[in-house]
Amino acid sequence: MDINIFKKNLRYKNIFAFFIAVMLFFVGYFVFGYLNLTRAATNIDSINYWAWNDTINWVDFYSTNSVMVYANRLQGYASSSVGYIAFNCNSTPIGDICAGPGGNWKVSNDGNGNLSGWAWNDAIGWISFDSVTASSSYPYQVAINSNTGDFSGWAWNDAIGWISFNCADTSICGTSNFYVKTSWTSAPIVGYLYSSIFDTQVSGGASINSIMWKGNLDGGAVSFQVASSNDSGGPWNYLGPDGSASSFYAAGSGVIMPINLTYHNNQRYVRYKVVIQSDNSQTQTPVINDIIINWGL
Repeated sequence: MDINIFKKNLRYKNIFAFFIAVMLFFVGYFVFGYLNLTRAATNIDSINYWAWNDTINWVDFYSTNSVMVYANRLQGYASSSVGYIAFNCNSTPIGDICAGPGGNWKVSNDGNGNLSGWAWNDAIGWISFDSVTASSSYPYQVAINSNTGDFSGWAWNDAIGWISFNCADTSICGTSNFYVKTSWTSAPIVGYLYSSIFDTQVSGGASINSIMWKGNLDGGAVSFQVASSNDSGGPWNYLGPDGSASSFYAAGSGVIMPINLTYHNNQRYVRYKVVIQSDNSQTQTPVINDIIINWGL
């Protein structure tokens, strides 16, 4: 990567953006009487958003209102005494530069909060978020607690050294209570599908015996609830094996799940609700090819 070219372009474009911003301000002021500023989105906590370095001091993840944590990456940029720190080439202070001389770089998230890869600052250069990507023999990594959203660990830069993301890592929270926190947590995406109404055509009602699905879990989960009625208009109460709306029939592909006949016997019409859940990283979801319901007289 030609770092000097990247730095030069960033500096010139920032100057141009400054003059454009000043012009827009005065146009807005004189024509409309005020300027309505719209803040971008961020999922960084509004109270806990500080990282620390002994040389450049505080790194602010919140005030730019651009930092976003996703299941597979970070985006946006933080502010510091040496300028902006960009976490993804597609969302720098001057926009998407992934096709430029700097190449395609970012801080990645493995879906469970383990960060890796590189951030960039014009003054100090590359900031490494893990030792594996940096080919370092000394182990380090910035991580996000998948349950709380709290950052921890250390990033490294050749010019300024270590950047700390949580005071707990050095047991100094009693004198300086800081850490970076995000509302992102590692959790599955859940989707629901309600079937159409199936008519068993058994006038006296059928026994709804079992349900089975075919496909692949791919790290996720599939579960069902069943509703039955003697009226095609319902009501449709979706129940699990214990007869409640909080329990589910769940098994892998091709496994026959017997249905509790206490709640679905002598019923002509039947429906099901399928719950499809991704893996925690939100990168893989089950594939369902067939759903088979068995009933009898």
